[in-house]
Amino acid sequence: MIIYGKQPVYYAIERHRERIKVLYLAKELDKKEYSSLMKMGFEIKRIPEKAAQSMVKGGNHQGFIAEISQVVPYASPFLKKCDFIVVLSSITDMGNIGSLIRSAYALGVQALVISGIKDPNLEAMIRTSSGAALDLPLVIIHNIHDVLHELKQSGFQIYGAVMDGVDVREASFAAKRVLVLGNEGEGLSGRVQKSLDVGISIPMAHDFDSLNVGVAGAILMERMR
Repeated sequence: MIIYGKQPVYYAIERHRERIKVLYLAKELDKKEYSSLMKMGFEIKRIPEKAAQSMVKGGNHQGFIAEISQVVPYASPFLKKCDFIVVLSSITDMGNIGSLIRSAYALGVQALVISGIKDPNLEAMIRTSSGAALDLPLVIIHNIHDVLHELKQSGFQIYGAVMDGVDVREASFAAKRVLVLGNEGEGLSGRVQKSLDVGISIPMAHDFDSLNVGVAGAILMERMR
């Protein structure tokens, strides 16, 4: 598994050094920084820019690329141990997913479920979450209805972001709670909305219609924690 970019790579170095197999450097570092990296115990290889671009398929590596051990998603039974879970319904933009993972980890969410994506790109999630995906338990389930049914059976209250929902500032939340977020284009499907116990929303000022799902998700998580 390859991750790149200075922030996610350094996150891995600082918190998950044991995962790093090889650190590839495609830029010159000052002696102090390089000396510090040499003491970490993993292999370091200097590579030319052309090779670095090939490894990351044209991505912005900022001179730092790391080969790390494979991240294995959690199995769904883990969710029963949690109190606060976020479920993503068919959100496909990696920038939004990374932002939501980062916010979820910072705001006390104990697990994040990714549904509706056939082949989730874990490397991109680690990169766009600035490394938080290495720490927040991720569960990947293609069929969202299966996971929502399972969570309801386990005593969770299901809340979902909808345009005409209860003002999140006035809502009260159960101890075992799930926040469901839909994609920006269509939101939550009608069938998913029928599975909700409560629809919640963020009132807009100035007749503005919506927020980016990453921003909206962070606001709702903060209100629910």
